[in-house]
Amino acid sequence: MPAVSSVLVPYASYLRVYEPLAAFPEPERDHWTRYARRDRTPTAQDELRRSLADLLPTPPVAVPVHESGDAFVAVVDGVVCVCPWRTRLRGWLALEELTESLPTPLLDAVLPPVVRGQAVADYERWRDRNPDARPWIRTAVWQVPVGWFALFSDDEREYEASGPGGLGVPVLRYRTPMVQARRRLARALKTLRDTVDDGPLIAGLVDVGRWLEEFHPRSLVELDYGGLVHTLSGEQLAEDRSAADVATGIAALRNGDGDGAGVAYGRLTERWRAVRERLFAN
Repeated sequence: MPAVSSVLVPYASYLRVYEPLAAFPEPERDHWTRYARRDRTPTAQDELRRSLADLLPTPPVAVPVHESGDAFVAVVDGVVCVCPWRTRLRGWLALEELTESLPTPLLDAVLPPVVRGQAVADYERWRDRNPDARPWIRTAVWQVPVGWFALFSDDEREYEASGPGGLGVPVLRYRTPMVQARRRLARALKTLRDTVDDGPLIAGLVDVGRWLEEFHPRSLVELDYGGLVHTLSGEQLAEDRSAADVATGIAALRNGDGDGAGVAYGRLTERWRAVRERLFAN
């Protein structure tokens, strides 16, 4: 399947859920069963390149006209699991976030009001027919949300300096069974509620927890640094232990060690502040 461009697309991280084929109703299960047998399936870069290609026409295509039939595939203990792209649904959700985060003049320059209005109307009609739909992929730009790290253990960290097959693109990701992700999230949430005031971190964990509950209990959860590997040096990637820092901080809070929690959180925030600040660089 050819890529739209050979240019690497950076600056986004992903939280994905891969569900076993048994979780899908027919005829969707049959589609994914046949899909998973392909010799090659597209990558995250392929997906982003296609999305960027939609922004080139005049007027730009804010949200794909048709839903994607592609997915990421993983084999977990011999069981085939898939993570559908659902690009159209994610496009609508991203448009909602974009509307809230960008000034109107800038938003109008990127996506004219008539384009956004049509996309919103399409989404409202689609949502009426699909009230229970949810994405298998969450995306964050210029960061990995702190709460995502709470789902994983440092020993689940996978780092390849040259990428799969030595292709030259680093890969940094975590993978864990759904049951472990839910257990860690619940434990972290209890500790935070017992020790700190309500805030964005607790709200973020609650939101992710509700999302995870929508999926099959034998799913695989993946945190992928995605294009953020292009913002960090090889040394920074090799030394990044963000999940360990989060686990250390939460354990310190649980044990009443506020100073220890502060040190761990300081390491984490300093590491990611340097990445987020690049959003404003020219």
